[in-house]
Amino acid sequence: MSPLPRTAALLVIDLQQAIDAPYWGPRNNPDGERNIAALIAAWRSSGRPLYHIRHDSTRPDSAYRPGQPGHAFKPEAMPLPGEPVIAKRTNSAFIGTGLEARLRAAGHTTLVICGVLVHNSVEATVRMAGNLGFDTHLAADATWAVDKRLLDGRVMPAADVHALSLANLDGEYATVSTTAALIAALT
Repeated sequence: MSPLPRTAALLVIDLQQAIDAPYWGPRNNPDGERNIAALIAAWRSSGRPLYHIRHDSTRPDSAYRPGQPGHAFKPEAMPLPGEPVIAKRTNSAFIGTGLEARLRAAGHTTLVICGVLVHNSVEATVRMAGNLGFDTHLAADATWAVDKRLLDGRVMPAADVHALSLANLDGEYATVSTTAALIAALT
């Protein structure tokens, strides 16, 4: 992997307490939070820009709704003073947030994305980032999926949902890589 520029921004998507709500069901990648924490630490230590994306759900039954305990960031992704927090109400971090304008004004043409869920908000954000022309990288092991019920009633296991989302994104919308490779590319 080529070195990442000093302006490469890390976007951490929706790593809030709500992702642990029981209604999500089984997930894969139990090391996801640890890998996200490693990316955040590496970005901070290299002095590169970091953006925390927070989901402010408008659905009354959502654990991500403001005012609910699940709305808070998980400890692994707690923003430090001065780190930008971008609130969103849709799956994509680019819709209704001003994120694109903010990234472009700051000269961030390369994005590294991690967070949850890969088949939901992460995928929506990665697809838009790629379509908007950003050089987009996705940390495969710093995201995860949950089991997904198909239209015919079958349940696709979280590991398969994760693998399919990564395969759909790689090449056309982003370069899918690992946490270790992305951290190594900071030097």
